[in-house]
Amino acid sequence: MMAEIINGKELAKKVRKELRKEVNKLKENGIIPKLAVIMVGEDPGSQVYVRNKSKACEKVGIEFQEFLFDANTTEQVLLDTIKKLNNDNTIHGILLQSPVPKHIDINKAFRTISPEKDVDGFNPINVGNLTIGEDAFISCTPYGIVKMLEEYNIETEGKNAVILGRSNIVGKPMIQCMLNKNSTVTVCHSRTKNIEEVTKNADILIAAIGKPKFVKENMVKTGAVVIDVGINRLEDGTICGDVDYDGIFEKASYITPVPGGVGPMTIAMLLTNVIKATKKCQFEDC
Repeated sequence: MMAEIINGKELAKKVRKELRKEVNKLKENGIIPKLAVIMVGEDPGSQVYVRNKSKACEKVGIEFQEFLFDANTTEQVLLDTIKKLNNDNTIHGILLQSPVPKHIDINKAFRTISPEKDVDGFNPINVGNLTIGEDAFISCTPYGIVKMLEEYNIETEGKNAVILGRSNIVGKPMIQCMLNKNSTVTVCHSRTKNIEEVTKNADILIAAIGKPKFVKENMVKTGAVVIDVGINRLEDGTICGDVDYDGIFEKASYITPVPGGVGPMTIAMLLTNVIKATKKCQFEDC
């Protein structure tokens, strides 16, 4: 068996093409979608992510505005900026780039972002709505994974989905997304014992643990769908995921590459959420 590669890069292009059509329709009605991105500090990785988001917005016609602050910026200045953007009707989506300096409570900042403009899906109201099955902005990486599974017609109902990692950004919202897809969900984390015995039962294995090539061939059953969320830079400067791609490729039925898998879809879903927020603003008080 050789795995079919889930090409997130090509799927993201398809999503952007459809979004471009929606943006054009909005602009015909005098509505210009706009995303505000806030970054505190000069984390190199964050700078790359923000540039990529800016380029993606440009490709579909979404306006993009950066709010850059140095690492010594106070929490109150950040919160005041968010509140100002909440009240700006020309801004449809607000994204706070993480990480932020340690003196800032990022969860407090996420709570301050208006749920209607929370295109990253981190405000507790959106998290709660996702949990109870109400309409919500879904965290972009889990949202992108769901879209990948749907695009490749991968059956989720009744399947054993194992998620490696329990972060607020990926792991926890991914749990709910897979429950909503009628999967039987198991979560593994740093305290899980005999983790390889759990992962070998997975029909769908989603690795978001932040350890390079952690998932080995002996941890995956034949025919499993393997989704690799990890992005790890090795000492030689190359990038790899949380999955030993070469070792698992001939055992899995589907697999995502790193790079070119989950990453492009994460940004594509951010754009999708911005357009959703823009449309909602036509009918609600933003």
